[in-house]
Amino acid sequence: MKNVKNMNYGEQVKWRIRMLYLLLAVMLVYMVVVAELGGGDSRIMTELANRFSRLVFFGGMVYVISRIIHNKKLLRNRILLKQQMLEETDERNRYLHDKSGGLVLDILLVCLLLITLTASLFDMTAFYVSFVILVITVVLKTGAYLYYSRL
Repeated sequence: MKNVKNMNYGEQVKWRIRMLYLLLAVMLVYMVVVAELGGGDSRIMTELANRFSRLVFFGGMVYVISRIIHNKKLLRNRILLKQQMLEETDERNRYLHDKSGGLVLDILLVCLLLITLTASLFDMTAFYVSFVILVITVVLKTGAYLYYSRL
């Protein structure tokens, strides 16, 4: 197996597409598992938890599908592929991403999102705690990004 850094950009985009298809499959399995475990009972969910779970899950599916379509369009058009590569390797964009938390904070945000989604389907106390932590983390990342983007 090749290292991602040793691949050309077109191969990296193909790997992204494969990972996005895998993510879509995992999301569908998650939906079935939650339904089998009795999660998402509208009798115990608050309106915020209900809206949050629908927005995150179905919005996430739409986002993943749109990224698959976008990446496939990049592979068909070499000019767009080159522009995307330049944008991703731009030093300023990489600097802003690193200063606003980088990959570690991105992974933390995804984990918090999944924890909050799962909590919204099963336990309202856990949902509100994780929701507040998620909001604080998003505000801190956004604030750091905006601060460093003005420098």
